[in-house]
Amino acid sequence: MTFIPSRQAALARLTAFTPRMGRDYASQRNYDRPGHDDVSRLSPYLRHRMITEDEVLRACLGTHSPSAAQKFVQEVYWRTYWKGWLEHRPSVWTQYRAGLTQALNDVQTQSGLRAEWEAACAGDTGIDCFDHWARELVDTGYLHNHARMWFASIWMFTLRLPWELGADFFLRHLLDGDPASNTLGWRWVGGMQTVGKTYLARPSNISRYTEGRFKPEGLAAFAPPLDGYPNPDRSPLPTSDPLPKGPVAVLVTEDDMTPDWLLDQLDVSQIAYFDGTAHRSPLHTGAKLSAFMAGAKDDLLARIGTVTVLDTADDVANWAKDHDAVAMSYPPVGGTADVLPDGIAKILRPYDARAWPHATAGFFKFKDKIPKLLGAYDDQPEML
Repeated sequence: MTFIPSRQAALARLTAFTPRMGRDYASQRNYDRPGHDDVSRLSPYLRHRMITEDEVLRACLGTHSPSAAQKFVQEVYWRTYWKGWLEHRPSVWTQYRAGLTQALNDVQTQSGLRAEWEAACAGDTGIDCFDHWARELVDTGYLHNHARMWFASIWMFTLRLPWELGADFFLRHLLDGDPASNTLGWRWVGGMQTVGKTYLARPSNISRYTEGRFKPEGLAAFAPPLDGYPNPDRSPLPTSDPLPKGPVAVLVTEDDMTPDWLLDQLDVSQIAYFDGTAHRSPLHTGAKLSAFMAGAKDDLLARIGTVTVLDTADDVANWAKDHDAVAMSYPPVGGTADVLPDGIAKILRPYDARAWPHATAGFFKFKDKIPKLLGAYDDQPEML
């Protein structure tokens, strides 16, 4: 399974999968089959906005009715919901990073923990399904969503490893690794996101949805909620800064690699690109992720012309000082946003501005707003 890091490849995959976004997707999406043809595999492109949610939803609704495509539409909005939820509570990301620092310190001082962690990351635990998924993740940069849930549950409740180390393992290798959906997804499995509700990986469920490829033994029979910080109170959502007037330098990051929507609104004097992928983890990112992001950068440069490539956060700060006005697509909570300098106008995409205010509680409350959100597509033929 290969992910070509280009917008053209993303659009081709979108076109190929659009006919299957209806009832086929709803009935087959939970099966973890080799090749993963039953799911769109658009997530690496959506994660970096090499294509946008607007484009995907428009293609879907141009072929299927909202009722037939309900499950697919909901999956698109899950990622949006997680991002909005974390924007309301950015301290959860800060707490995760602090917990990861402590867990990595423990790895250095506890030889038993280090050996168990290394075995889990290498796919050498003796649990056949888990070991397969660990190797698949490293080898391809991708895992089926159902496998991610099983993997996280086994990591926490059978292997009893710190959840932050598992979340970090995902962020170091997933091509679609997203600070919001990854962090909050691991918290959900561990019973910290929806307090007291955990996800237990059951052998019968794994066997059913892998069609008998795996029949694991010795998995934990109980999943007691992990200790963790209570969900913090909501803070105000970010608001979009005003569009700067006059010549504007534009910063593009890996969080939004289709910047045309912003460039078209500004008198652009210069464009720079900064890839903050290395800031997803204190450890080195995997080879597949590094290669994908290098290819994505080359594709971006080929699409938008002359671009100044900035290698470090210090480079970004120094570059920004050389311009009277700098603007960028709003960087969501995560490693890249953590290292960007102040003084850059951050402009929210309309899609995020519409959806994030509804991500205040659980997904089911957010889900009730999806028909209203989809109404935006009735009147505007082009919304990139």
